Amino acid sequence: MSSRYTFGGDEHIFVEVDEAMSLEAFFVSLSMTNAVREADIKGVTEICPANASFQIKFDPDVIKPDDLMAELKRLEETAEKAEPVLETRIIEIPVYYQDPWTHETLMRFRERHQDPNATDIEYAACINGYESVEKFIEAHSGAPWFVSMVGFVSGLPFLYQMVDRARQIQVPKYLRPRTDTPKLTVGYGGSFSCIYSVRGAGGYQMFGITPMPIYDPQQSVSYLKDFLVFFKPGDIVKWKPINREEYDAAIEEVQANTFMPRIRKVRFSLDDYNADIDGSNAKLMEALYAD
Repeated sequence: MSSRYTFGGDEHIFVEVDEAMSLEAFFVSLSMTNAVREADIKGVTEICPANASFQIKFDPDVIKPDDLMAELKRLEETAEKAEPVLETRIIEIPVYYQDPWTHETLMRFRERHQDPNATDIEYAACINGYESVEKFIEAHSGAPWFVSMVGFVSGLPFLYQMVDRARQIQVPKYLRPRTDTPKLTVGYGGSFSCIYSVRGAGGYQMFGITPMPIYDPQQSVSYLKDFLVFFKPGDIVKWKPINREEYDAAIEEVQANTFMPRIRKVRFSLDDYNADIDGSNAKLMEALYAD
């Protein structure tokens, strides 16, 4: 894998690790951004990681652009040799699939959709070859997901499905973006799932909604008191399908500030994962549900 370096104006360097998203590309990107942070390079003011790339903002009055470029390329050599192991966490996220709120929203925007006669999840199930929405939900929630990037809007995670390429779900975005998306919608675009952290415009297909807050500027939510954004790149997510009764019960806990997601610390090895994807995922599930 050979990274592509380009300048973005006078104050940015953009590094594309690979054209296609992969866990290998993510690990190189993560290793490099961690190395830049640890190197504490004078003049670097911001580090912005993405799915298979990252961007560095710097002060050209402090460090010359060509000098920073050379330093980044040096760090890449070290990053590519780093052992692809991550000490991270796995999190269970409840999802109310086919909820009434995203359903009402998607029905208002059918003229912007590829199939105006089907719901978003019906369309996704059909084009991915699933015989029913229920089978599609089983596939979407059956394997864990890797948080490869957080951003676009504050707190929004992009999640990459941890299965082999042949089983990865792929769904195009709306033909034209919506002007409305309910807060905490679980969406899908391309090969990425996401959670809309705030209400607003969007173009991803809408599959359901989670009762779990993931962004709190006031930091009043118990598990967001240390930082207003819940997710970090490298987090692993397991969707848990819930029904309306379970959703309402979770909302009551959220309002009482007693809701607490199930979180377990795990060690993720990319080499072990590539050697046995399903076996690696099974071990992650064991860690998540071990009491």
